[in-house]
Amino acid sequence: MVLEAAPSWQEGLAVEFEQPYMLSLKQFLHEQKTQRKVIYPHSSKWFHALETTPLDQVKVVILGQDPYHQPDQAHGLCFSVRPGIKIPPSLVNIYKELNSDLGVAPVNHGYLESWAQQGVLLLNSVLTVEQSQAASHQGRGWEQFTDRVIHLVNERCENVVFMLWGSYAQKKGAFIDTQRHLVLKAPHPSPLAAHRGFFGCRHFSQANDYLQQHGKTPINWQLPAEANES
Repeated sequence: MVLEAAPSWQEGLAVEFEQPYMLSLKQFLHEQKTQRKVIYPHSSKWFHALETTPLDQVKVVILGQDPYHQPDQAHGLCFSVRPGIKIPPSLVNIYKELNSDLGVAPVNHGYLESWAQQGVLLLNSVLTVEQSQAASHQGRGWEQFTDRVIHLVNERCENVVFMLWGSYAQKKGAFIDTQRHLVLKAPHPSPLAAHRGFFGCRHFSQANDYLQQHGKTPINWQLPAEANES
């Protein structure tokens, strides 16, 4: 369990890997593999969000909860699925809001890598899950680790946009300094909640306006027509 490919996160997170909660999590994951449990995403993608979006390049943070738990979906970015996989319902609704907000054309894939490469930290609260067992790795320590990730962004970055969708994300981001960053809140984009205020929230245009006001390049939310996995 290492973050070798993410040097900008190392200083703030290296100490976490020696904490009792992280050693316990490591043991739990080892036991799961020993029992031949199938875990998603692949271990090489557990820290993919951090490895793709360096700390010093974070402009936007979108918080998710758990990785997708069916085969070939999860690859370490919240709401994103690998190329060739059906677009999940929440992401369909995100595309709808993007279209109404910024006129961004929906694509026929759910691979959000290009957002992450532009500085959108697509962070799940829990970074692993057992196949077909939703939320099976909650309460094992990942939440404490990702809290630390959010604290680092809050403390070391300036003028970041936090998109907190749903009560879970809003509780997790409750400590964010709203004088230093822009915190946008809306219901979750899932089919159960999107109609309660996610549709029409205009978070994407608000984010780009804020970034430009603070001298930053806005995010190009238009995904490539073709998804090529890195």
